Amino acid sequence: MTGARLAVLGVGAVGRSVVELAAEYGHTITAVADSSSAAIDADGIDTEAVLDRKADEGVVGDADPDDALDADYDVLVEATPTTLGDAEPGFSHVAHALNRDKHAVLANKGPVAERYGDLRELEADSDGQIRFEATVGGAIPICSTIDDFGPDHITAARGVLNGTANFILSRMAAEGLDYDHVLAEAQDLGVAEADPTFDVEGIDAALKFVILSNVLADGDEEYTLDDATVEGITDIPGTALELAAEDGRTIRLIGEATPEGVSVGPRLVPDDGPLSVTGTLNIVQLETTHAGRLNISGRGAGGPETATAVLSDVSRLTQ
Repeated sequence: MTGARLAVLGVGAVGRSVVELAAEYGHTITAVADSSSAAIDADGIDTEAVLDRKADEGVVGDADPDDALDADYDVLVEATPTTLGDAEPGFSHVAHALNRDKHAVLANKGPVAERYGDLRELEADSDGQIRFEATVGGAIPICSTIDDFGPDHITAARGVLNGTANFILSRMAAEGLDYDHVLAEAQDLGVAEADPTFDVEGIDAALKFVILSNVLADGDEEYTLDDATVEGITDIPGTALELAAEDGRTIRLIGEATPEGVSVGPRLVPDDGPLSVTGTLNIVQLETTHAGRLNISGRGAGGPETATAVLSDVSRLTQ
């Protein structure tokens, strides 16, 4: 198949970018839905008109959002906001696609982190498949690298997978500023959300390392957020970064997925080492059985960046 028909659920930064970029990858958007409306056309929607209407009127079309689930598509793109626990409504969206023997590509971390086993069971009973590169590290090809090596040949993953926390720690270290000051700066720049809890308390990074643990376990075990040990960065004083610098080190929010479990928390790392990435950059280190340590770094967030991961998954499923 040279090009796929896509139904995109969610029109935030990632969903919007998928809609904008799909044609560059040879794909056609046949349905787009936000929380209150949908635009559907089996021959392909006018993506520019739909996004303009969303910007002007707050809706993408006149159809019911649930109708998008029954549209003509080859791949469902699940890009609604991440939710915890039952991971709804994202989980049910993916389940609906798989029950129709359609593929699903997720940018929504919730279903993959919280209900991984359920997803794989649904996939096993379907002619459709799931992929979720975009849930971990934005544009960085982490899941596909594990897939290429084989989970049995990777013993652990660690790294920096939250750009907001990393920006804050980088600025605190570089400018000698305190946490509250840098957080306000990050919010002004749009790097941090108005409610930054998910990022600064380590929850976002933990979800990503839970997903990596599930991928590495390859069905032998299942992990959820409840299995992770999580500590954020809100209590780190500027003096701690100053003391670390005197010793040639700095502090980063480091996650780990190992056979012992999942953990996320502030860690001391060498100031000139690979884990001391600055700004909003992300990095993951994969420990392999025969090829040593792999360092994979890049932009871990952003609409177009994450959309490239979504569209790469679409291509893998439909080529």
